[in-house]
Formats: sequence, C-alpha cells, structure tokens
Amino acid sequence: MINICVIGSGRAGMIHARNFAGRVDGARLVALCDPVQEALDSAAKELGIEKTYTDYHQVLEDPAIDAVVVVTPTVFHRDIVCAAAEAKKHVLCEKPMAMNETECIEMNEAADKHGIKLQIGFMRRFDDSFRYAKKQIESGAIGDVVLVKSVTHGPSVPQPWMYDIKKSNGPLAEVSSHDIDALHWYSGSYISEVYAIAGNYRSPDARKDFPDFYDNVVMTARFNSGAQGVLDGAQGVRYGYDSRVEILGTKGIIHVGRNQEHSVLTVSPEGIHSPYVQSWRTLFLDAYLEEDKAFVASVANDTAPLVTGMDGLEAVRVVNAGNTSIIEKRPVSIRR
Repeated sequence: MINICVIGSGRAGMIHARNFAGRVDGARLVALCDPVQEALDSAAKELGIEKTYTDYHQVLEDPAIDAVVVVTPTVFHRDIVCAAAEAKKHVLCEKPMAMNETECIEMNEAADKHGIKLQIGFMRRFDDSFRYAKKQIESGAIGDVVLVKSVTHGPSVPQPWMYDIKKSNGPLAEVSSHDIDALHWYSGSYISEVYAIAGNYRSPDARKDFPDFYDNVVMTARFNSGAQGVLDGAQGVRYGYDSRVEILGTKGIIHVGRNQEHSVLTVSPEGIHSPYVQSWRTLFLDAYLEEDKAFVASVANDTAPLVTGMDGLEAVRVVNAGNTSIIEKRPVSIRR
C-alpha cells in the first residue's frame, strides 16, 4: 500500500485527493497539506483525513508517507519536488512543471539522483478519446503526421495573480500547457520554433498595470520532424469549456474531443439546444483517475512514468519561448 499526501487543496488538488481517498487500488490518502488553514480543514473534513500539515517540510519528515501529489502554484513546484526527492518521496507534479527550463532540469536531476518517480500531470494523455487517437496515429491510419492543432478555451476569468506574466508565465502556462503536450505527443516530435501573437480582450482590470497580460493567444510551431503545429488558447470565454485537437496526416485526419455535456439534442419551437461542457473538472474526471492509477502503478512496479519530467521540461521550454515571441514580436527558436 502506497501512502499518499496531497499538497494543495484547490480544485485540481481535491480531484486527486478524492481519487486517492478510495478509488485507486494499492494506494490510500493518509494526509493533506495546505498553508491555508480554512481550506485544509474543509478538505480534511470532506475526506475524513485526520493527519494534516500547513508546511510541506513536515510532510517530507513523515516516514509514513511514500509519495506526494504537488498541486500548488507553479512558482513553488521546484522547491517542493526537489525536497521531496531528497526525502525519497515519489512525486506526481501538476502542470506546468515549473517556471523555467533551469528549474525543470533541477527537478529531473533530483529525481534521478535520489531514485524517485516523477510524473507530470498532463491528464489528457489518460483520456480514452485522446488515447484512442494516439493508437490510430501509431497504426498508420492517417499516414505521417503533418499538422497538429489544439484548442483550449476556458470559461474562468483569470485570477489577479496571473496578470504578472513574469510570475505566472501567463495563459500559455496556465491554460495551454496541455495543448503544448498534445502537440508533442501526437506529432511524436518536440517543437523547434514558435511564433505567437496574443491580446487582452476580456480582462480590462489588467490593462493599466500589466500591459503584457493576454487572455487570448495563437501560436504556430515547427517540429524537429518538420511537421507543423497550431495552438489556440483563451480564458474567460464564458460559453463553456472547450478542448479539441485535430491531427492532419498525409492520408487522413483525426478529430479528438467533445464539447457537449450530454449526447442529447433538444429541438423545439424555441430553437435547438445541446448542453455545453462547463468545466475541465467534469470533462476530464475519468482521465484524472487513470492518471492517478498510472502513477501508483509506476511506483509499485518500479517502471518509468507514462508522462515524464522530460515531457514537462519540453512544455515549459515552449511556454517560455512563446512568451518571448509575444513580447518581442518575432519567431523564437528553441535550443536544447
């Protein structure tokens, strides 16, 4: 039995916590950690967890804990993951992996040095539809991949802490990290060059003090393989949660994703209506569960995680290159 502590009890943190509280064989949630006492108490009460911490250092000193799930603001990821590795705790770290390439490299080196598993939280790789599309590509159904286009439009209005791009890395990190990983995964290649344009269309509160903030971004990409990529990201769209991918090959195309809450279409004199998905928390709920199961299997069987620290590093490289492209209004090459 692998004993888990979830560090961070926000929206994504609670998804993981609920899974480990009783839905993942071979693992159990034994502790929670959050610096905000009110949030910690609420989470512990819901899940029936008695052991709680407000300082992650205390978690790492607990010999009863085998692994941690890091679901904190990105700026804290490097310190927590490196400390967890030194304490011999396996880690599932939510995306974005870290703020920059250097931090990601330090995290990977710490995991390798101390022999712990480090999995990055790109849960879309565990969604049934996304997985099926990957198998179709690998079977040669559409020939060679020529172009991957990924869309994520989120309904939530950006939080004020996101306005400072230097501290948050902006929507490319917070919203579009999953799209970047999808581009890498489906193309089978890493991005070598990007050109991005962005604008602030829905966040008037940010315009005066944070002129570089954007809530809409379009990025084109060139892969090492020669294939092409397009990313379309947006925050505060209001209409619902929208996640789709299109993979164009030399002899076919694959469309991935859905945006209907149910497969029901209502037609009446008032018009046509189909409920739209309102949150990633419902659309990818099963994917989160499969992601958590895969993490436990990796630890239990001593196998490589299905989403590695290298995958996280490559996504962060693209985020940083994309933000540079937006600010400097030019294509940016990614050097490794």
